[in-house]
Amino acid sequence: MPQTQKARVSVIFGAMTFGREGVEQARIHDLKEAGAMLDLFQEHGGTVVDTARVYAQGSSEEYLGQLDWQARGLRVDTKLYPNIHDGTGKITHSADDLRKHLDESLKALKTDKIDLWYLHGPDRDTPFEETLRACNGLYKEGKFNRLGVSNYMAWEVAYMSELCIREGWIRPTVYQGVYNAIHRTVEMELFPCLRHYGITFYAFSPLAGSQLTGRYKRDTQDTDIKSMSRFDPNTFQGRKYRRRFWKDVIFDAVELIRDEAGKHGLTEMDCAFRWIEHHSQLDPERGDAVIIGASSKKQLEQNLDLLEKGPLPQEIVDVLDKAWLTTKGSVNNYWH
Repeated sequence: MPQTQKARVSVIFGAMTFGREGVEQARIHDLKEAGAMLDLFQEHGGTVVDTARVYAQGSSEEYLGQLDWQARGLRVDTKLYPNIHDGTGKITHSADDLRKHLDESLKALKTDKIDLWYLHGPDRDTPFEETLRACNGLYKEGKFNRLGVSNYMAWEVAYMSELCIREGWIRPTVYQGVYNAIHRTVEMELFPCLRHYGITFYAFSPLAGSQLTGRYKRDTQDTDIKSMSRFDPNTFQGRKYRRRFWKDVIFDAVELIRDEAGKHGLTEMDCAFRWIEHHSQLDPERGDAVIIGASSKKQLEQNLDLLEKGPLPQEIVDVLDKAWLTTKGSVNNYWH
């Protein structure tokens, strides 16, 4: 009998950490371990897994294909990010590249169709008309059921939505974006746009790129950071996350949260996960969800347990609001 999620806002498992050993982003290399994590996720009522063509150089999708996600009763969504070199040249959102790389995703996932396929970020060198016309064609061929977008500006979402409505094309109905207690830039302009067009929001990075795990301090040295972890300065991903979250103003905010959380016997992670579930603008009635990852089964269980807990004391909510005001003028944009 399938379990029902206890979390107020639905939880999606992000499989970015699944993949071949030695490949950037991949932390879970053993298929048996990866399968045990999917089992645990399903025991907590989870049914949706998120991946992308770029994750672990395509091996995240390959692992999920080998783990027979369909027989497990899971739904797997994937994405195509432009301008990433795969050894054969630059990936664009041209009609030819969309078809080529969607087919590669389907092959890796061992399926001929997925439910939700995303444009993972904007390709502003290819006209949106070409991209969306091609997406509509692939949709009509039965390669996916729903179209999503991620990392686009609000005005681009509006433009794309209006274009698709006018042309009668499949239009984006899910947006995946960065959102957490100390990075709320999506609230001001993007959320009203999404609500207007009836677009669901899936939040990634609820722990602010691991800054809200309590693992990192202002004086943490590069030599103390695990290889291939989120803030590894020797990887492309690590440098990207450092630009977004390794800032004095972020540490100022985290220290505010840590001090108040300690008074209530809580951790930064308690605060981050319970805020996103109960105090953020995510709306389960609109189908909004939060995406979480993990580098081990133990970590995944801890994350899922915290997401199932209740609301925070008002004193902590107030401090989280203060922490957001601390970072508001310095955090990166929600779009790429």
